[in-house]
Amino acid sequence: MSEFAQTLIRWQRRHGRHDLPWQACRDPYRIWLSEVMLQQTQVDTVIPYFRRFVDRFPTIDELAAAQAEDVLALWSGLGYYARARNLHACARILVRDHAGHFPRRPEDIAALPGIGRSTAAAIAVFAFGARAAILDGNVKRVLCRHFGVDGDPGGSRVVAGLWSLAESLLPADAVDCYIQAQMDLGATVCTRAKPACERCPLSDSCVAHRDGRTAELPSPRARRPRPERQQRMLVLRDRRHRVLLERRPASGLWGGLLTLPAYDGEISALADWLASHYGLQAARLCALPPLRHAFTHFTLSISPWLVELDGVPQHIDEPARRWAETTALDALPLPTPVRRILDGLGPFSAPPAADADAGRSG
Repeated sequence: MSEFAQTLIRWQRRHGRHDLPWQACRDPYRIWLSEVMLQQTQVDTVIPYFRRFVDRFPTIDELAAAQAEDVLALWSGLGYYARARNLHACARILVRDHAGHFPRRPEDIAALPGIGRSTAAAIAVFAFGARAAILDGNVKRVLCRHFGVDGDPGGSRVVAGLWSLAESLLPADAVDCYIQAQMDLGATVCTRAKPACERCPLSDSCVAHRDGRTAELPSPRARRPRPERQQRMLVLRDRRHRVLLERRPASGLWGGLLTLPAYDGEISALADWLASHYGLQAARLCALPPLRHAFTHFTLSISPWLVELDGVPQHIDEPARRWAETTALDALPLPTPVRRILDGLGPFSAPPAADADAGRSG
């Protein structure tokens, strides 16, 4: 066993994390769920989502049998919603093609939806005792700093070299402890900013520490300015304190989630637009505080408008559109900025109509 692996295993057993809710088990479902949730998301954020998810869907079979909207509702606020859609699709494939069980080999696991090479290896290691390397963001950072690997860590040449390096360092035994050590060291000691080199068990042999290069390794990617998009969202609220929500297409931005209607025209033409598109009549309009929401490749600048409606629209029986009670939004799959807008609403303030028309179409 290499000194690198031996040092990490000793450190993990003494200083690593041992009390995370998906640890101390060999259940591939819980390991898979945690690995998917931890992609692009911090542990502290993931833990309550993980617990709620396994409480609601304790098995692969129950997840596969769930409605997509219920899965997305539990994921609401965690972001990167393609992960939830792939999770649901993967569960259904496991039930259909594998009797509700995970295959044991990393390459077979990687063939499932939403599971890449590194995640597949982690599932195989922790659930089935496989001997396989992983290469998530934490491991890349540890390897780049310790061995002085230059170049874009997302580039194909560097990634191929890191995979070869990761595989060459695998110990013959205690692979699960070693893999967890790499993840924990990157998450708690060899962090992106202000690494705690004084607490690192590898500091004596680390190239970045020796050469004073911890701030420049891994090499930063060339970043382009993040473009900004503008969108006006409408909070269409009736006298029963219901709001109109529309379902996004299954793929793309906020795929499958419920959002507020978007409006691209002039505010002066909004009343006519509501009447022609929805058969609704506005009693009062007011601008709500704007907000910004950052995505990976752009920033969305949202201008929300509250439209208090005259009368009570009829029920809409459409798969892609519904009226929702503002007191029952927690169970719905809403993007974070939409939830923030609706959580900040005040009481209904439109003046009472002289002749309320409960049969107005909508």
